[in-house]
Amino acid sequence: MPILHFITHPEVVIDPVVPVTEWPLSPEGIRRMKLALERPWMSQLGSVFSSSERKATDAAQLISDCFHLSLVIIEELGENDRSATGYLPKIEFEAVANTFFAQPEKSVRGWERAIDAQQRIIAAVDRVIAEAASDAEVAIVSHGGVGALLLCHLKDVPISRAEDQPGSGGGCVFSFDRKKRALLSGWRRIED
Repeated sequence: MPILHFITHPEVVIDPVVPVTEWPLSPEGIRRMKLALERPWMSQLGSVFSSSERKATDAAQLISDCFHLSLVIIEELGENDRSATGYLPKIEFEAVANTFFAQPEKSVRGWERAIDAQQRIIAAVDRVIAEAASDAEVAIVSHGGVGALLLCHLKDVPISRAEDQPGSGGGCVFSFDRKKRALLSGWRRIED
């Protein structure tokens, strides 16, 4: 069964003066990724794809280097476009993110609409599936919001933040059958 593992980047260095798309993995995020590389499912990967945002490419590069895989960057795997607001303090960000998911057909404070982001993400995942070797397991390294929107699609449920990754630091994964688009697991921590 050809499996796709959707991985979210773990903890990052949050710096309000650096564009969010340029935030690197933190030492804790790197530590967690290195633990994840020891999981048996990681050694089954035949290809790795990533969002173009640094936090995702940092995590994907660790996978690529460990297993000698080419890293394919697909910009459309990026988080919803939030450039209209840039960095927001955590409490404010969470409130806006809640509204983003609750009102998917509206642009919240200039952010990309959730329904538009979801369609972009579905098309990007279809591209990954088309480009990946047919018999190898595949990893996509991206972001929590991207995963939540993809999970809503795979589960055929309305867009909702209820499908967001657990915890607050990232570094989660879910897996699905690439051919049937059927979930094999829900969210779990990358190192579990």
